[in-house]
Amino acid sequence: MSTLNIEVSNHVATVTLNRPEVRNAFNDEVIAEMAKAFAGLSGRDDVRCIVLAAEGAAFCAGADLNWMRSMADYTRNENFADAGQLATMLRTIYECSKPTIARIQGDVYAGGTGLVAACDIAVSVDSANYCLSEVRLGLIPATISPYVIRAMGARAAHRYFLTAERFSAAEALRIGFVHEVVPAAELDAKVAELTKALVNAGPQAVRLCKKLLQDVAGQAITPELLQMTVAGIADIRVSVEGREGVQSFLQKRKPSWLAADES
Repeated sequence: MSTLNIEVSNHVATVTLNRPEVRNAFNDEVIAEMAKAFAGLSGRDDVRCIVLAAEGAAFCAGADLNWMRSMADYTRNENFADAGQLATMLRTIYECSKPTIARIQGDVYAGGTGLVAACDIAVSVDSANYCLSEVRLGLIPATISPYVIRAMGARAAHRYFLTAERFSAAEALRIGFVHEVVPAAELDAKVAELTKALVNAGPQAVRLCKKLLQDVAGQAITPELLQMTVAGIADIRVSVEGREGVQSFLQKRKPSWLAADES
């Protein structure tokens, strides 16, 4: 049985972790399927955004215990190769050309925080708990760190990486790790509100805007960076979608990417 469920409807793909019996913990099979799913959806013209969801009480509890047991006697080279697969999965989600939303219906632990951080937007239920628990096991959150530190900031990471404290959804919101915290009954409505906004935007503009964010965030404001941004706006202004978007606004009509959905 697949560890994931994938559905596409009205330009929204939903990738659902389907291992509730182990709190959606991941193993090598889940990692491979996730990487394949996001790579495939990234190239589909009928998909404009992706929701990462989960079944059961937890969103993701990190690494599967049985998988961890199997790695107990790995050599360094074997551990290096194994960690490389996780790094590839996270990068595939982070660099996916479609905007991504983490729909967090339950607790998020250890490597699960990497999944949340690799997504562009995160919406959490108010009852969810978060924990970067690696140091309790004598480990470090190395592979997920590029994404988690970007998401919560270095100062918050200093605390929660080092102490392995649990923190609430309210704290996750305060430090910027998630964007919205809502009661469970309102989770789907909030996610639907965000997917609608993403679907209504220009598909090419969203793809290029996501890359712009990744290229510019944290960079020094150099002449080269400014030239890149100048070229970016010049290129999209003369693109087919850019011209159509501006003309539809001036003519007070729907742009072609929305009008086509109604035909």
